[in-house]
Amino acid sequence: MNKIWLIFQREFLNRVQKKSFLIATILIPLIFPAIIAVMIMVMLKQEEDSGAQKIQVVDVSGKFSFENSRRYEFVKVSTDLETAKAAFNKSDDFALLYIPQLDLANPQGIALYTKENPSIRRIEEIEDLLENRIQDLKLEQFNIDKTTLKNLRTHINLNNINLSESGEEKESNTGILYILGFVLGVLIYMFVLIYGMQIMLGVIEEKTSKIVEVLVSSVRPFQLMMGKILGIAAVGLLQFAIWVVLISVLSMATLSLFGVAMPQQEAMEQISKQMNDPETAAQIEEQQNKVQQFILIASEQIPVGTIIFNFAFYFLGGYLLYGALFAAVGSAVDSQQEAQQFTFPITLPLIISYFGLFMFILNDPHSPASFWFSIIPFTSPIAMMGRLGFDVPLWQLILSQFLLIGGFILTTWIASRIYRVGILMHGTKINYRVLAKWFMMKQ
Repeated sequence: MNKIWLIFQREFLNRVQKKSFLIATILIPLIFPAIIAVMIMVMLKQEEDSGAQKIQVVDVSGKFSFENSRRYEFVKVSTDLETAKAAFNKSDDFALLYIPQLDLANPQGIALYTKENPSIRRIEEIEDLLENRIQDLKLEQFNIDKTTLKNLRTHINLNNINLSESGEEKESNTGILYILGFVLGVLIYMFVLIYGMQIMLGVIEEKTSKIVEVLVSSVRPFQLMMGKILGIAAVGLLQFAIWVVLISVLSMATLSLFGVAMPQQEAMEQISKQMNDPETAAQIEEQQNKVQQFILIASEQIPVGTIIFNFAFYFLGGYLLYGALFAAVGSAVDSQQEAQQFTFPITLPLIISYFGLFMFILNDPHSPASFWFSIIPFTSPIAMMGRLGFDVPLWQLILSQFLLIGGFILTTWIASRIYRVGILMHGTKINYRVLAKWFMMKQ
């Protein structure tokens, strides 16, 4: 155990003291806020320079009128479509909007002529303007005023309350749990893959530089492998903790500096300015209240301590399980190119569980497929983190953790048998038959 600790210290200090570690740990969190700041500056400058885009309107129906806004200036054209298109081609205007005679029940034939492909955002904004106007025309057709329509609309906020067998009630929010499962599952996927690959590359580097031959003269190959895996795991956790703190603080500071709202809020405010509609403004205020309530509920309902403990457990468990296999691959090959044929089968369960997270785990966390994905050690780190917020039964959580520990022990045993032979082999053509032969060799 003492030798594993020495290898652990060597791996940890050797990586932490490198300039590349310090640069990556500090520079990457600075890059994200810097990118955000530059993008915001470009966006603000672009909107400032572009001014209002002029749109010519040929309204055959005679039922449409548009108010000018900061983004669009509408100019009515009283000619036929062909003449209007010819004049538009000679102008510098942004677009030509053609509105034929419409059946309000099935409005078809509206066309937007542009000289270049407009962005999806502009298309959606113009569609919103048209849809709101057609809605107003339908209200007039059926003699319904906006106030009556507003009074008919009913918004339901469904309170989700979990009822335990003892009768205890606990308020829940599915949206919060979905986001939580999504973020934690993706983080596990990213870091297990990234730091697992680091183990493989580190082993290949030491093997090709002959350093490992000196090391194995003092320690057993298994001790070397375990020390390397644990050392890189400690580096990963340290780096991850620093990134979380720096990225969160600097990103919020950047957004506050520029006074930028969230994209959804900004979009709704923009529509409100264009439409000058009190009802839309009320919807924006309601949406802002929902966001504030969402954050408040999240802070009250999320068991932070339980989440942190289980995230650390599944991060370490998944990392150690896959790290042992990556170390075995690194010991068997002489270059990164040779390793590619062996890394895909290792990463395949990670990829499957990643897609399963989106396809059914988050949509139905208590389904049989979700259960088995969260129990099988190769998929449980991602799957169980996706299910964790949805009140997974305690016995399932404990079973998953015990099986993950068992899976780590099994993969470590398999990897160590390959590692002890492969780490000293050079120039051997490696395939799965050779790996099986190394595994079966007696010590």
